Amino acid sequence: MVSGLPVQQVRRIISRALIEDLGNGDFTTSLTVPETAKARGTFYSKQPLVVAGLPVVAEVFRMLEPDCVWDAAISDGTDVPADGPLARVEGKAAALLSGERVALNFLQRLSGVATATRNFKDQLRGLKTELLDTRKTTPGLRILEKYAVRMGGGTNHRMGLDDAILIKNNHIAIAGSIAAAVERARAGRQAGMPVEVEVRTRRDLEEAITAGADIALLDNMTANEVAECVTLARGRVLLEVSGGVSLENIRAYAETGIDRISVGALTHSAPAVDINFLIERL
Repeated sequence: MVSGLPVQQVRRIISRALIEDLGNGDFTTSLTVPETAKARGTFYSKQPLVVAGLPVVAEVFRMLEPDCVWDAAISDGTDVPADGPLARVEGKAAALLSGERVALNFLQRLSGVATATRNFKDQLRGLKTELLDTRKTTPGLRILEKYAVRMGGGTNHRMGLDDAILIKNNHIAIAGSIAAAVERARAGRQAGMPVEVEVRTRRDLEEAITAGADIALLDNMTANEVAECVTLARGRVLLEVSGGVSLENIRAYAETGIDRISVGALTHSAPAVDINFLIERL
């Protein structure tokens, strides 16, 4: 495992990124840097952020040079001020130079997701509402981006289509009704797997509850509409909000008493953070 991540999956992701960047070789480095040159590289934050991805970056350099020395100054999930040192790596200068861009791409992206998640999570301080991510992730990077969500204080929703049941509007359109879809899902589900269904009105919610849904996803409702659904549900079903949620309004949604809020922006819209990698010859 790489800090709670399956190491072989992480290595496959890193390998694809290195192949994409190196192609037939790092010509600039091979022509300008002596093969025996040693160096030290240090990662610095250039803005306040929540760091995520340090174990992934360490693996980038280990794949290029197994004998490199990695020293993380902090742990993933840590709040870091601007100009704070994150980690150092020592080894062949060529390996550091060839891995620099891939390492930064992972670290800036994952720290961006963790930072965005922390910003949303901070808006829920003192409330019971759980913050969830979605499957709106970068293709091929889902396990890393969902790891970054956890480092920011969020909780992972389903990882893929095979670990949870979430009946959405298109499923309902084919099944014929909320009740029909929920009843079929309940009849064929694996033991212990909850059935979640998307609802758009209070009438939909009542139909979902009557059919035996475990979770109702209140889709694109206003905070006032959500409050009405909380009153209607009376604890008979777990309630989740999704759609139209922003930093500016997430607390208003949470104050309705909703159980969970899922936010696609944690992964699909999180901006990369600014991190520097400075290399010095030894």
